[in-house]
Amino acid sequence: MRVEALLFVGVAVFFGVVSACYVPFSDDPAGNAALLVSFLMSSLIAFFLWTQHRRRGPRAQDRPDADVREGAGPLEFFPPRSYFPVLTALGAALAGLGVVYGMWLFLIGIGITAPGVAGFVFQHNDR
Repeated sequence: MRVEALLFVGVAVFFGVVSACYVPFSDDPAGNAALLVSFLMSSLIAFFLWTQHRRRGPRAQDRPDADVREGAGPLEFFPPRSYFPVLTALGAALAGLGVVYGMWLFLIGIGITAPGVAGFVFQHNDR
């Protein structure tokens, strides 16, 4: 993950330099906020990837002398069936409609979305 971390460090540096040049000469608060958020998000991803690289060490993809077979094997566990995506989508749709039609529908949507997201997070927590 070292290559990916360095890629996102480059993206973060780019947004940092552009922000440093753009913000002093601009009266556009939306552009300033967008550049700042882009810098922060790319920095967060770079930090995560760098931390993963330090914890797990180099992968087969990071070594130039690695064979293709070294990267083979099971990737991860994928759940066979889940109803939580439907519940989350329904709640998000109701919350979106609630922005238009009223707070009561928004709160119902949030009340349906919260268990859906919690189900996503904890449905296979026994592993």
